[in-house]
Amino acid sequence: MSYCLNPKCPNPTDPANENQSTCCQCGSDLLLKERYRVTKQLGGGDFSKTFEIDDQGKFKILKVLLKNNPKAATLLKQQAEVLSQINHPGIPKVDPDGYFTYLPKGSEEALHCLVIEKIEGLNLQDWMKERKKEPISQEQALEWLKQLTEILEQVHSLQYFHQDIRPQNIMRKPNGQLVLIDFATTRQVAGNVAGIVVFPGYTPLEQVNGKEVPQSDYFALGRTFVYLLTGKPPAAYPENPRTGKLLWRKGAPHLSDQLAALIDYLIAPFPGNRPQNPQMILQCLAECKTN
Repeated sequence: MSYCLNPKCPNPTDPANENQSTCCQCGSDLLLKERYRVTKQLGGGDFSKTFEIDDQGKFKILKVLLKNNPKAATLLKQQAEVLSQINHPGIPKVDPDGYFTYLPKGSEEALHCLVIEKIEGLNLQDWMKERKKEPISQEQALEWLKQLTEILEQVHSLQYFHQDIRPQNIMRKPNGQLVLIDFATTRQVAGNVAGIVVFPGYTPLEQVNGKEVPQSDYFALGRTFVYLLTGKPPAAYPENPRTGKLLWRKGAPHLSDQLAALIDYLIAPFPGNRPQNPQMILQCLAECKTN
């Protein structure tokens, strides 16, 4: 199948477009950059859509902005810049020329596009649903925390942070490797704020107030493991009205006090009370495994 990206195309999924270079409905190019053929739509919202594309026999993911919004375009360019600098099995690959613009026939506004490695598997939210939200074991938690912390170590080393860590944005590959996806909200530390991203239960207060820091990623990471270790979203648990600490431990009686303390360390209400770098988290994990 050849899917036409022109938002004004009367029939973007016309079967007659199969193996064609231009759309028989609107005349737009079907081969993007003379190599990418869009095969199907995977998802989408008000500002962007996600497609599967065929890159000369290899399937990849294409993110397309629907509206010519300068902030959204900046985020997409930033995502391309971050991912193209990192070579890690836990981060989707982006080629140096993965970001480009595409002008549909008859349109005055170009579409901003980004080609990303396609990650096989399920995101952790869907994975938990498949297992009826059965909590993961302590052993699994230690391994996954290590994987994700090492991924963040790569991201933070470039003076970037993710800003949107949650189960839906973590993929589990068939071999068990975790991959952190949806870097659209990454921003440079001390750079210009491109927009505030908020997800109840996972977004720390400083980020809600537009003052996110690298430690905001650790908070979201810890809250993600509250969900994985209890089977319930963090928002389902009350907070101590005096300290602001999340009261979640009774939902995970199988955990050691040391690992539970590490989760509490990650999700401390104030950024200064959280680990200051990935190495501190890795050290705590090593101590948990030793004991």
